[in-house]
Amino acid sequence: MKDRSAMRLARLQQVLAGGGTIHLREAAHLCGVSEMTIRRDVAASAGAMTLLGGRLVMANNPHYAPAYDLDQQKDSHAQAKRRLSERAAGFIAHGDTLFIDCGTTLLPLVGRLAAYERLTVVTYALNVANAVSLLPEVRLVLLGGLYHASSQSFGSDDMSTAIKRLGINRAFISAAGVHAERGVSCFHFHEVAPKQAAIASAEQRLLVVDESKIGQVRPAYFAKLDDFDVVITDGDVAPSPESGGPRIVAA
Repeated sequence: MKDRSAMRLARLQQVLAGGGTIHLREAAHLCGVSEMTIRRDVAASAGAMTLLGGRLVMANNPHYAPAYDLDQQKDSHAQAKRRLSERAAGFIAHGDTLFIDCGTTLLPLVGRLAAYERLTVVTYALNVANAVSLLPEVRLVLLGGLYHASSQSFGSDDMSTAIKRLGINRAFISAAGVHAERGVSCFHFHEVAPKQAAIASAEQRLLVVDESKIGQVRPAYFAKLDDFDVVITDGDVAPSPESGGPRIVAA
């Protein structure tokens, strides 16, 4: 059994040798075993390989290392995040259904929701849900699944479907990287599906990022800059000259 596990790991390491990732489901199909077997193989790989958001990656790949930790980020650019959320709140209308993304950038936005009537907040972020739960007049929809402690958020295969069934007026999206050519990205692969579903479903799509994210490229790509109607930032974002790009709102 150990020899077969070693053979599977060697095969997967060959696939990952050039960098990049492979989905757990694809890895199981490639090796002719179950996803649980691949999980056991990864656990027995002595740290050579790891799972990030359902995808296998070599642990020594610096581009895909799980570098984000929410506790470390909550005090980073705190004043800027408050200014960004103040500007973002100006787009909200009474009766809206809002999608609020995970991370720390949008958490100050929750503190401004009490000024509006008949709001519904949809989120997959536990920190956002905890803050919204203290607002008695705001209805909360928490999307569940497997909990990821580093970002205090949930992920599941059917989350996209659940989001698309909801009537979302405004999607407030955060990101860890915004690059003119490489698009908008984040650290964690499990965040891609809910972000993309919210962008596809919402009447208005708003990207909220501080200047430290501008020019960065993170492992999990999820959108083009032109996929957003509005970008709220304190950094320098250049819209696409062909399309005119999103409206840029300075904080």
